[in-house]
Amino acid sequence: MKRAVAVVLVLLISSLGSAKDREMPATIQDVKARHARQLLAVPGVVSVGIGLDKEGREAIVVGLDRPRPETQSALPTQLEGYPVRVEIIGAVRAQ
Repeated sequence: MKRAVAVVLVLLISSLGSAKDREMPATIQDVKARHARQLLAVPGVVSVGIGLDKEGREAIVVGLDRPRPETQSALPTQLEGYPVRVEIIGAVRAQ
């Protein structure tokens, strides 16, 4: 009897999986917060926000001060599963 109980307990515990398996996927806000500092350090990047891509999915939106092919090609196309969209928004100035 004790052996049967032990086997059942082992099966139950193994079916639960690890805590990492149960983690919720990162929200786009979390992903933006984790990567904004690195993105803003790239020459020409003046903003990092959240918007939609061409298919209407949530995306990280990176704003550039002017067209910069070298920067655009260096930026990731996605971050942690979220697409990255690049927009030319011009220089950002405090008012």
